[in-house]
Amino acid sequence: MKISTEQFRVKPKDQVKLTKSPTLVDPFYRSKEEYRELLNEQIERMSALQGLLYANNSWSILLIFQAMDAAGKDSMIKHVLSGINPQGCEVYSFKHPSAEELDHDFLWRSMRRLPERGRIGIFNRSYYEEVLIVRVHAEILAGENLPDALAARKGIWRDRFRSMADLEAHLTRNGTRIVKFFLHVSKEEQRKRFLERIDNPEKNWKFDRGDIEERKLWKRYMDAYEECLNATSTKESPWYVVPADDKKNARLIVAQVLLDLLEGLKMKYPEVSEERREELQRIRQELAKG
Repeated sequence: MKISTEQFRVKPKDQVKLTKSPTLVDPFYRSKEEYRELLNEQIERMSALQGLLYANNSWSILLIFQAMDAAGKDSMIKHVLSGINPQGCEVYSFKHPSAEELDHDFLWRSMRRLPERGRIGIFNRSYYEEVLIVRVHAEILAGENLPDALAARKGIWRDRFRSMADLEAHLTRNGTRIVKFFLHVSKEEQRKRFLERIDNPEKNWKFDRGDIEERKLWKRYMDAYEECLNATSTKESPWYVVPADDKKNARLIVAQVLLDLLEGLKMKYPEVSEERREELQRIRQELAKG
């Protein structure tokens, strides 16, 4: 069964309202068994396409995941990309910038982690934090050592949106396909997942008191996400608002988006010249003789 993901894509002229965007939709599976069957089928196809991506060595893929705490980014990456060859895939989680990173522009540290040709790069959080958490917490912007005249600009967020869009357009023109996912979880579902992290000793390590403080800023974050999604979703590097209250359903949606992207590249294995074929046949004859 092919899952239709177009309903979750943010079109360039859309004006997303997250309060009206569902965090839960009718599932694409009818049982846990069917879910596993569907996901395994997607993973198997992705694995084959990744091998083709690597052999083709022309395109690269960048997947960006953004979300509120406990939306399921880590488990999403773990489950959806479980069949991907680690040699052709790299995951980066961007934490608080280092002193060296703060001495460069806000895109610098992400540029250093972009995927090579033939590979899949995954950003667990990304440069988009610069218009999300930095926007909500003014003290972080103050610590980035920008000239006062620039830091105080009313259009600083608009300028950053433009920088991000320009970067993604440049990467697209040079063979990197970018897809961005906002895992849209409800405030109530987040509350339940926080409680689970407290009640389950094996998940205690995931919980941080700061998560509760961030939760108090929910509306400010939603406002920041809305403006970000509307300003930076393009035809070439779209955002998908993925209903994430049901983790299984969210995984099926993300896996289908990636499959559609890989299949859309219409890749072929490199052609071998006649001279090379003759050489391989000579080598084969030598091997066959023992």
